[in-house]
Amino acid sequence: MKTITVHAAPSEYILENGILKKLEAKLIERNIKKALIVTGIKSWAAVESYLPEFHEVQIKQYTYNGECSFSEIDNIVKRMDGFDAIIAIGGGKVIDLGKAAAAEIHKPVIVVPTVASNCAPWTPLSVLYDDTGAFIRYDVYPVASSLLLVEPQLLLEGPRDLFVAGIGDTIAKWYEADVQLKRIEEKTVPMMISYESARQCKELLLKHSVKALEAVDEGIVNNEFIKVIEVMFMYAGMVGGYGDHYGRTAGAHSIHNGLTAIESSHSVLHGVKVSYGICVQLMLEGRIDEIHQLRPFYEALHLPQSLKEMGLQDVTEQQLLEVATKAAESHESMHLMSIGAIDAKRVANAMRELEIVIN
Repeated sequence: MKTITVHAAPSEYILENGILKKLEAKLIERNIKKALIVTGIKSWAAVESYLPEFHEVQIKQYTYNGECSFSEIDNIVKRMDGFDAIIAIGGGKVIDLGKAAAAEIHKPVIVVPTVASNCAPWTPLSVLYDDTGAFIRYDVYPVASSLLLVEPQLLLEGPRDLFVAGIGDTIAKWYEADVQLKRIEEKTVPMMISYESARQCKELLLKHSVKALEAVDEGIVNNEFIKVIEVMFMYAGMVGGYGDHYGRTAGAHSIHNGLTAIESSHSVLHGVKVSYGICVQLMLEGRIDEIHQLRPFYEALHLPQSLKEMGLQDVTEQQLLEVATKAAESHESMHLMSIGAIDAKRVANAMRELEIVIN
């Protein structure tokens, strides 16, 4: 059994109405006198009215180009001379970018999510892409964020489609952890924490997601919305944080990564591709009944269980093979599943069969 390294949590986490008004005070507590805000155009527009006036801490802003890429990491690192910390404000890619740059220069990172769409705010991990949006790899860092501040009303005002995609990304935590951890009879305590966290990702999302979406549609924070965003951030982050390689990604995310090989998928949100990837993984496992059991949930949230439902019905046979080949590359987490040898042909067959099962 491989040794597990536990990356438990941000040093400090607060979810509270109006918490961002305390940001400067939290920076001063950390002796941060000068900080670079890394953000995006839409993220900054969403968050600006929630932030305080900065009087004692010097703040400068950097707007990224839309990708968490090596060139963007370099752009930030070059600007960090004299700065004490990075404040990453935005969605998953902005947050991953801030974490990656902070790790490069060994400076603390403060995280302020503007959307609830994945566990990026919680994890000491970044998903790295090239400048065109094609997946390269993910890196895990030895130090988690110094501070995570969550303003519920800000997240409620985020794009509905990103929230739905986040639910799709988060429910994958169960399926990707289960396929790895269920075969281990003598689980360590961190494994057990990871496994139970993954189970809660599925059970709580199945129970509360529809009501949480009502909060988004009505513009009023409710208990279900709070539960869902904390599942997305905390429980989802704990799956990989405690399970390490046993609790990070498996088949669903490999399919997501494979899909980045075709340009027509780049406009499809990460969590939407992952939710489709869950179904391909279940096909590979031979669990067609589970695909059907998930059908009402997927329909209620308008998540896709097929390429057709994802709007990729025009994918050619050659493109399908390109996706399958990339998804089955030797370094991909798909090979962590104990279901026998996996190659591009097997993945492609599962994708074809899924179209028949669903359509």
